[in-house]
Amino acid sequence: MVFSMLFLPIILTPLFFLLTLAILLAVVGKSFGLRKFYVQVLLKVFDFGREKITFQPDQEEPSSDSDSDGERNSPNFDSVTQNGDEVKLIHRQAKVHTKKIPNVRSLATLQHEFQLKDAMYFCRSGIESIVEDDVTQRFLSSELSSWNLLTRTNLNYQHISNRLTFLWLVGGIFRYCVLLPVRLCIVSVGLGLLVITTAIVGYIPNRRMRFYANKYFTIMSCRVITRAFGAVIRFHNTENRAKPGGICVANHTSPIDVIIMQNDNCYALIGQRHGGFLGMVQNALSRATDHIWFERSVAKDRLAVASRLKSHVQDVTKFPVLIFPEGTCINNTSVMMFKKGSFEVGGTIYPVAIKYDSRFADCFWNSSKYTMLEHIGMLLTSWAIVADVWYLPPATQLEGESAISFANRIKSEIAQQGGLVDLEWDGGLKREKPKASLKQLQQDMYYSHHMKAT
Repeated sequence: MVFSMLFLPIILTPLFFLLTLAILLAVVGKSFGLRKFYVQVLLKVFDFGREKITFQPDQEEPSSDSDSDGERNSPNFDSVTQNGDEVKLIHRQAKVHTKKIPNVRSLATLQHEFQLKDAMYFCRSGIESIVEDDVTQRFLSSELSSWNLLTRTNLNYQHISNRLTFLWLVGGIFRYCVLLPVRLCIVSVGLGLLVITTAIVGYIPNRRMRFYANKYFTIMSCRVITRAFGAVIRFHNTENRAKPGGICVANHTSPIDVIIMQNDNCYALIGQRHGGFLGMVQNALSRATDHIWFERSVAKDRLAVASRLKSHVQDVTKFPVLIFPEGTCINNTSVMMFKKGSFEVGGTIYPVAIKYDSRFADCFWNSSKYTMLEHIGMLLTSWAIVADVWYLPPATQLEGESAISFANRIKSEIAQQGGLVDLEWDGGLKREKPKASLKQLQQDMYYSHHMKAT
């Protein structure tokens, strides 16, 4: 009892001071650079862990003064997010269905001279598609080139050394006993600011004043929230930032994409209406400005979105609309099909590419496996969030260009800038079965190859 009375204030006082300082710096948009230094320290720790995993216990470890791979390949912060996922984790030499089908004979011949090898090509194609296809792998956490001392790892690392085990244990205690309580306090303050300020801003009668007040308080609150995740965000080409009356489109990895984007600009949002925690945040945001929420399962809601969106972008006094045209979260290795709806309303499109460094946190939200709160909890107990955001030059639909072609052009530009794989598959396959038209396409391709062979 005496111990707690004497030493608890000594521990809590500097902690409270640091917490208050972090919030105040976030409010004014300033930083002492401690998060960047923290990221650099983490990279050194990861390099040590990689060396302990790479070198077997019976091998001599590289001396500290040698030019080891860890020292040569340890990236500076400037290349953290750009080089963090250089290894292509989902790779196949060629799409099976585009290879020429070998030695296919006519149907009449097959009826009399069937051989087992005639079916082996298609068996192989089917097995490869089941084991590692181009779609379902995008809805799973991507592989890591080296263990980051977090729980998630797809390589099933086992005990390597006592020092590495001790480092993992200390890291776990630090993340759950130090980072988590502090981050929970900061995110509570940020969300509280967001809810309270949007409620107050909603009562401002002057529309112009309400516009600027909402912009200031939204950006301020989002900056506080991102500090709770230890986020280090770099915005590139800010001269291309979305302007009122436009539509900002970006690839989608997690609901925190919205928070990341609103560290630098304020947006009107469009998306599926949620319940629970996320629904509370949506209601708070709607008090201060116009947002477009819809029910994915209600057809008339989806039909009404297009007209509401068109009227919104025609009003230059409203915030630009932030849209994620994929319609679902992808694991930040790829960009999947953009829905054409946001490209049919006209106006200027402002593309944005978002790339997270998966070494510090797995920012992908697997909504079929984790709830929103579970996902946020995993982020709060991760090391940090390191992200690059690129603003691409604004674009408009060309004369004679269809909405689908326009969407594909923007998607390709985002994929190229973010170092992501450009895929044509619909992200809706995350929840639904393939459409009959996709099956028909494969059948037509097989028939075409068959006719050429005969």
